[in-house]
Amino acid sequence: MDCHPASLSLQHVIFPFLDELNSEQGQNITGALKDAFNKVESENVGFARLFISGVCKPEPGIDVTRSILSLAAKPCDDYMIHRREPEFRLLSDKASHLKSILSRIPLEISDRSVFLQTIKDIAGAIRDVLEAINSVSKAHGQLASMPKYKKALDREKKVFVKTSRSFSDTLKKFFKDSRADDVFASANSLCNQTNTLLQLFKVASQG
Repeated sequence: MDCHPASLSLQHVIFPFLDELNSEQGQNITGALKDAFNKVESENVGFARLFISGVCKPEPGIDVTRSILSLAAKPCDDYMIHRREPEFRLLSDKASHLKSILSRIPLEISDRSVFLQTIKDIAGAIRDVLEAINSVSKAHGQLASMPKYKKALDREKKVFVKTSRSFSDTLKKFFKDSRADDVFASANSLCNQTNTLLQLFKVASQG
């Protein structure tokens, strides 16, 4: 299995639409289109979201970034680690919990007291994900292809930490400028980075 760019826009909006073309156009064409979108997204992060905003032209009043974030908790096989070891299962559960909380932001951001609690929940969920990552690395560092992907896993873990800090900074700015769109975009980035880690662990643990 190859690692593709983790993108909520691709997995929950564009690819489901392409899948609907299977019966009419055939699997080969759909697969080629998915490969093309993956390639462009990997070279131009955020392209899929811009594509949806510009080409698909949503109805007036629909915030694409907000709408995509609300889909963050939907399951996607690319990011599911199919292993029974408790450390892997814990990582999957903690990552899913984080994405679930992030997906609630569009509904809760307008209620200050509720949103403040959501922020605390997100901070705790991020810590839980980092602890789960460390547990997997410690218990299964020699499993399958884990040694081969160690540098990549360490790199993406650092990116996860950096993305989490960026999200925290965006939240601080939000309480000064009330720019909710920036919060949605930053939360999307955190979801995508979480999925990047899950996909990489999935590939590394398969051999």
